[in-house]
Amino acid sequence: MTEPQIMMAALPFPNIDPVLFSVGPLSVHWYGIGYVIGILFAWWYGKKLVNNARLWPNNNAPMDPLALDDFVLWAALGVVIGGRLGYVLFYNFGFYISNPLEIPAVWDGGMSFHGGILGTTVAMILFAKKRGIPVWSMFDTIAAGVPIGLGVVRIANFINSELWGRVSDVSWAVYFPNGGPLPRHPSQLYEAALEGFVLFFVLALLIWKGNKLKAPGFIAGAFVAGYGLSRILVEFFREPDAQLGYLVGNWMTMGMVLSVPMVLLGAWAMVRANRAAAKA
Repeated sequence: MTEPQIMMAALPFPNIDPVLFSVGPLSVHWYGIGYVIGILFAWWYGKKLVNNARLWPNNNAPMDPLALDDFVLWAALGVVIGGRLGYVLFYNFGFYISNPLEIPAVWDGGMSFHGGILGTTVAMILFAKKRGIPVWSMFDTIAAGVPIGLGVVRIANFINSELWGRVSDVSWAVYFPNGGPLPRHPSQLYEAALEGFVLFFVLALLIWKGNKLKAPGFIAGAFVAGYGLSRILVEFFREPDAQLGYLVGNWMTMGMVLSVPMVLLGAWAMVRANRAAAKA
């Protein structure tokens, strides 16, 4: 296609204000609301799971549902601190080492899922040890609901016209206002679907139909591997970060590099969980 033909094939970008509402100098963004929705949904869904004793080994839930009320703050800190430090270390280290005062400025954007999951994992381990909760079951409880938050945040990325995809002539390509003169894959929506809603329903089937919470660690492993596979697939359509570009050839990105270990780790966790459950 020629450039004019590609332009005609593009869908118009929906002009949604990234700011949901403002109160004086305080602005509430869809992006921030996405994180709030994600944390609250994971909290609500986790309580739903631990309130159902039959889902767990020996029909005995691994924790008091009230423990999740206390974990919400731990989770929020793990997501924000880990997500920010992950972005600083993995995606834009050169800038932040020269401008260290910019590191806390999360309101200017720049969060890494891979860093967020590491931060949340540390928070879960510390919380579980403190409360005497089996660590693998703690992982399962939280992982089960996380995809919904991922999906909502990716939709917020689309509203913000950020993290868009590569130039494309598919009929559903979108002309992003800050994405250059050509239409691009709406890769944020691909991620919202795969990493978010599809992954959530796969995990729900494993929990409610496959009884996989009875194999502690399996759901957490399925989440980690499922996210890694989804992210690798979408990276073929997503524009790499400008400051990094492609790491190898015209295809390998930092997102892929960080996701491959997740697939391997998730697969190992699922195998380990099945073997441990069989012995038990």
